[in-house]
Amino acid sequence: MSGGVDSSVTAALLKEEGFDVVGITLQLYDQGEAVARKGACCAGQDIRDARRVAEKIGIPHYVLDYESRFRQEVIDEFADAYARGETPIPCVRCNEKVKFRDLLEAARDLGAAALATGHYVVSRRGAQGREMHRPADLDRDQSYFMFTTTPEQLDFLRFPLGHLTKTEARAIAAKFELSVAEKPDSQDICFVPEGRYAAIVEKLRPDAAEPGNIVHLDGRVLGRHQGVLHYTIGQRRGLGIAAGDPLFVVAIDATRREVLVGPKEALRTHRLDLKEVNWLGEALPADWPLAGIEVLVKVRSTHAPRPARLWLNALGQGVVEMVEGEDGVAPGQACVFYDPADGGSRVLGGGWIARAVRRVAENAA
Repeated sequence: MSGGVDSSVTAALLKEEGFDVVGITLQLYDQGEAVARKGACCAGQDIRDARRVAEKIGIPHYVLDYESRFRQEVIDEFADAYARGETPIPCVRCNEKVKFRDLLEAARDLGAAALATGHYVVSRRGAQGREMHRPADLDRDQSYFMFTTTPEQLDFLRFPLGHLTKTEARAIAAKFELSVAEKPDSQDICFVPEGRYAAIVEKLRPDAAEPGNIVHLDGRVLGRHQGVLHYTIGQRRGLGIAAGDPLFVVAIDATRREVLVGPKEALRTHRLDLKEVNWLGEALPADWPLAGIEVLVKVRSTHAPRPARLWLNALGQGVVEMVEGEDGVAPGQACVFYDPADGGSRVLGGGWIARAVRRVAENAA
């Protein structure tokens, strides 16, 4: 129970259906810094909101202090990724290494039959166990952030809101007279005040703020920057250089402290090299097809799945060839696979992008 409307409605629905419900809230970062913040979760006011909801629906409520593990597994990795010139997704790591690992184990220790969350995804039984699917409300689809969920975890997880829209969830909260019925959704990364991620990274990894060169694809040095942490792939504004044509960040070399810029067409990515692939489909055959398999992929949470071809190996690595290509793909982002056989509803897994191959950039280099 994060203190928001979705997890509150989840608890209320399960209580109404007759389950023996226990509410768990995770304190993930310093309450003193978070009490007055809006649009956050898992600290300060949000913990109090969760407690009030638990009292209203009549369930026990516990707060678990996960600050140290959240710092180690999520915040430190977030800072390290930016220092490497990557674009991290801390919400995925939080699900993977805190909520669906540590919290899930806590649920088992309590003797729970299942761990239910307010995520907008659907879990349903398939021929070989539970499958993960996109929700009814595709505008709320959170499957992109859930690709690291293992089959064993999926068997223990339940997502009661997967068949609802956000409007329907708020209406249920109002019916139960929950104080959070009209509470705004979380917007920023929970531990990054007002989206100022650079301040967090500079504090934790000061080397990422060391200056370096801004270099054109053709080798020209166009200017200086004040740290690679201020740049992301696809960025156009705030480059601090003067050029006749629009230029975009197409690569970041943190080792050399270089920010590489080029024209928009240099952003087009067709091939992705993946690491730490998690597979949720059927067991892969020993003679994995040399031609790969057809999938749909998302490289951004807000984009619709697009056609691609996927190759995997036994080491958790993969290669994706996107049919149409994608602009502005960066290492550190996720590539999530969906099954084209059912219109892209079922999640087949995903992996972390280790390298994005840009044909124009390579040719120019």
